[in-house]
Amino acid sequence: MELLGFTLLGMALMTSLYWLWTRKLSFLGQRPEDYAGKGPAFNVREHLSGPIQCEGMIYGPTGRVTSRFVADMDVTWDGNVGMMHEVFTYDSGAVQKRHWKLTVGNDGSIQAEAPDVIGMGHGQQAGPALQLNYRIKLPEESGGHELDTVDWMYLVENGTIMNRSQFRKYGIKVAELVATMRKKDMRQAA
Repeated sequence: MELLGFTLLGMALMTSLYWLWTRKLSFLGQRPEDYAGKGPAFNVREHLSGPIQCEGMIYGPTGRVTSRFVADMDVTWDGNVGMMHEVFTYDSGAVQKRHWKLTVGNDGSIQAEAPDVIGMGHGQQAGPALQLNYRIKLPEESGGHELDTVDWMYLVENGTIMNRSQFRKYGIKVAELVATMRKKDMRQAA
């Protein structure tokens, strides 16, 4: 009976440590308020506006690069509602077009809609960071899976936006995306 007690105690301890790691100490443990007042203010209507060049990589579940891409984005705003049009070109030669509708609240909250997003995405701006959570349905040629997505964008001092996203199925990370986004005029000046 003593062995069973130690086994159960060990399992409870490991479960608690796992919960603490994933909810407080890891990528998923970040909260927008962690970044309030800690750098240049990310104003989505200003920093995600006009023509934008994006470059990035997608990592698979083992942490190895599975795909590289470049994307041309164009974002227009009418008050607090923005339309983002994206054209991704992958290293395989595949081209993907995506369209987002972004609605920004006066409190920095964000609602996001796209044809491949299930329901409504929700997010928040704070300081130099923007977090967006949504559920995405992959195209059939990519398996058609539905994945929970945590998307973070971080504004750096020169206006570049660093993007890191994690995609999970049943709570297990299956992919990660890392990308940069720059206004096209900034890219040409560099």
